[in-house]
Amino acid sequence: MKIDVADAHLHPRTNPLAEAYDEFIALFANVLFAVSLFAVWGLLTIIGVIVDQGKDPGFYWQNYTPPLARLVLRLDLNNIYHSAGYVGIIGLILLSLAVCTFKRVIPARLPPLRAVKIDKIPLNASVAVRGEEEAVRGRVNAFFTERGWQVRSREIGGSEWTFADKHNWARRGVLVAHVGFVIIAAGTSLYWAKGFSGTTAVISGQSVVIPETKARITLDRFGYRIDPVQTKSGTVYQPIDYVSDVTYTGADDVAHKAILRVNHPLDIDGTEYYQASYGYAIDFSLTHNGTPVATSPRGPLKEGDGFPIGTSNRSIQYAQFIGTVDRRTGQAAADPRPNDPAVVIDAFEGDREVGRALIPLGGSIDIGGGYRLAASRYTLYSGFQYRYDPGIPLVGIGAFVLLAGLCISFYLLPARLYVQITGANRNWNVGIAATTVKGYTIYEEQFAALVEALRRSEDGPRGSRTAAPAFGTA
Repeated sequence: MKIDVADAHLHPRTNPLAEAYDEFIALFANVLFAVSLFAVWGLLTIIGVIVDQGKDPGFYWQNYTPPLARLVLRLDLNNIYHSAGYVGIIGLILLSLAVCTFKRVIPARLPPLRAVKIDKIPLNASVAVRGEEEAVRGRVNAFFTERGWQVRSREIGGSEWTFADKHNWARRGVLVAHVGFVIIAAGTSLYWAKGFSGTTAVISGQSVVIPETKARITLDRFGYRIDPVQTKSGTVYQPIDYVSDVTYTGADDVAHKAILRVNHPLDIDGTEYYQASYGYAIDFSLTHNGTPVATSPRGPLKEGDGFPIGTSNRSIQYAQFIGTVDRRTGQAAADPRPNDPAVVIDAFEGDREVGRALIPLGGSIDIGGGYRLAASRYTLYSGFQYRYDPGIPLVGIGAFVLLAGLCISFYLLPARLYVQITGANRNWNVGIAATTVKGYTIYEEQFAALVEALRRSEDGPRGSRTAAPAFGTA
């Protein structure tokens, strides 16, 4: 079989796997690609912050517009932190970091020991010395060693080179920062895999069971304090404190008394519970021609709760509690404390709001069709937020490692000196060039002082005291 050498030269054989590998490395080592991944990750995270997570579908239909609710549910934006897309972006970011680290960062920050053209490096100098070659080399090495430089000698291309490094370990600062980010990502991934969060509310005297942990919390008593504060714009009523006295039962199946207040979370089996809000639950009663209706609420309702009016498609929603009604205007006054309270209700026909009304507490109103709605009394309820995050220790460790890596990278200056001694007999020239990971300008003063110290050293090489360093010469 005859092979056409010229044709083989024009059409060289290619390795598809090698080409695919090269394209993969080129893509994932690209800084713009990594930045794009971070941008997508940030966008998804912002969506997760804006959109309430982990709620029932009915919550989104009730609190979002129909098109937005449909978008959230169809794209699984209500569980975005556990979605395949979000986890996939995290995986791509970690993969990009790994490729950048081993293909760009390590080769750039940990360069191999190699020969260079000293006079071609912008930061260079030369010192003329006299003496035996071995003695000169020994004095040069001792000079750098005494000043904290790590000295290594190599024979390259038949010539002997001396390499001196200071803060060489600090070249790994970026690697340390990358490790910190990986630890943080592991901590956040652990939360997405094992952690959870949510909100709940419990009416005074009642109990609530947390679905994720089966912990039972009973609100024994709720108290709050609101003090009027005089400002330039008028009186402002601001909650000073609100406290929940609770009895909880955790995994040990033993009842415990505890106090839950703002900024003082309660730990139940590793899950943190926070005092988040409070409100007024109202006892409503619905009658038709004076007879109680079967759909009348059987317990206090919280803001946002509702109930149907008989068998019709109409319904009532408890919208707002008003602590004080202005007797002159019949509207809500600024004081939220229950001095002359009332409640605001919204009437719906299907999904369409058809009216709004105010019911004085203890009174009733006619809502048409022979139906009458009364609001008899209020009961305080307390709103809790809870969160279980097993990844917090890892995130804390990762943040410390990341900060340490950034401090190493920003505040320490790794430098390398390339030293070559040339000449003959007893006349030698010590050529020195310096490089750093942050360029040449930042090291000019230190380099000049080092060369001057080498020139004037009494215990070091004794040579020409008048030769000037050739900084920046080519």
